[in-house]
Amino acid sequence: MKFKDYYETLGVARGATEADIKSAYRKLARKYHPDVNKEKDAEERFKEVGEAYAVLKDTEKRAAYDQMGSNWKNGQDFTPPPNWNEGFEYSDGGFGGGAYEGDQSEFFESLFGRGKHRQGGRGTHSNPDAGMHFKGQDHHAKILIDLADAYNGAKRTIVLHMPMLDASGHVSTQERKLDVSIPKGIKAGQNLRLSGQGGPGIGEGGAGDLYLEIEFHPNPIYRVDGKDVYLDLPLAPWEAALGTTVKVPTPAGTTLELTVPTNTVAGRKMRLKGKGIPSKEPGDLYVLAMIVTPPADTDAQKEAYQAFEKAFEFNPRTHLKG
Repeated sequence: MKFKDYYETLGVARGATEADIKSAYRKLARKYHPDVNKEKDAEERFKEVGEAYAVLKDTEKRAAYDQMGSNWKNGQDFTPPPNWNEGFEYSDGGFGGGAYEGDQSEFFESLFGRGKHRQGGRGTHSNPDAGMHFKGQDHHAKILIDLADAYNGAKRTIVLHMPMLDASGHVSTQERKLDVSIPKGIKAGQNLRLSGQGGPGIGEGGAGDLYLEIEFHPNPIYRVDGKDVYLDLPLAPWEAALGTTVKVPTPAGTTLELTVPTNTVAGRKMRLKGKGIPSKEPGDLYVLAMIVTPPADTDAQKEAYQAFEKAFEFNPRTHLKG
């Protein structure tokens, strides 16, 4: 996938105002419109200009795009950094929705998705005496928590960044901190609702809500799949062959004793029922055997391996024979 420099596409500076961007778009859209320009690449250029404008005219999409920095060049190979939009607060009609109506490039979809429009977030009610009342828009953000927080529950202070458009038409972000209670048993992909923490209402309409999409920080030991958790367990060859009992750490901060059966092979999956992410029906903790071979650095160690070789008639490659 190639990086798209939307500022370069429109021929404007990164600090361009909203008016500058609109003016540049109108000029280029007229120039490359297929009904006017019959050059071979006019239609493709027209689509590129439309996509760039769809991002840069939108305060929230533009701020999200900008936060990746200016190090990327147009046409460079690009993969979005994992959880690149963490802590980025947006409203219903902004970054997370209102997809571009034209043909979306792979680059656009990798950042903003296809057709991810969130419904509603604003309720209305009218009264001849009181006037119009609007409930505030719901806001959304992705936050990363530790896997241990899902096991034990936690209280965390999070920092969110909300895009703003100043009086001169420049985009900036406003920071706010919130104290959040992480409930025990929450899973990746779930939304934590904070009532009244969204956009302000109009008239007597209440504030909208804030929905926090939960993801886990990458963990050097554990992998998560829904409610289930996976752990690779290194075993010495003799432990795998003869069987043993080992202590296994859990994300909750405890340890469990696990019996490794005799003749355990690499990749064998051992299940600790109910030791995954807790819930009404808790997940499981799966321990996958990994055979680790010690190095033969000394003469004694080499002799031990030679004796080991003589003791077995074993060929690990028999399945490769034609």
